[in-house]
Amino acid sequence: MESTFAVIAEPSRRAILSLLAASERSVGDIEQELNLSQPSVSKHLRVLREAGFVESRIDAQRRLYRIRPEPLMEIDAWLAPFRQFWSTHLDALERHLDETNPPPNRRGK
Repeated sequence: MESTFAVIAEPSRRAILSLLAASERSVGDIEQELNLSQPSVSKHLRVLREAGFVESRIDAQRRLYRIRPEPLMEIDAWLAPFRQFWSTHLDALERHLDETNPPPNRRGK
């Protein structure tokens, strides 16, 4: 099985996950939205399902896919320290820019 990051590195899989984040969809829905072939969509969904990112359910004659949040929560937890790192640096940049470029005085207000 591919690593979590290898799974989401593929652009079509990220596009599928983005669609499924909004609502569950059938293979046909995904095909139309992303202009991909049915075999391609099925292949990507199989990889996503095996990695635990999506699950499916049967609805009459259709198989509907939906996102599973747990793997994404693991990625989010892994990214947290990096977010903190960038947040601290961006805050420092904002303070520096505020100090070097103060807002203009507004007279009469």
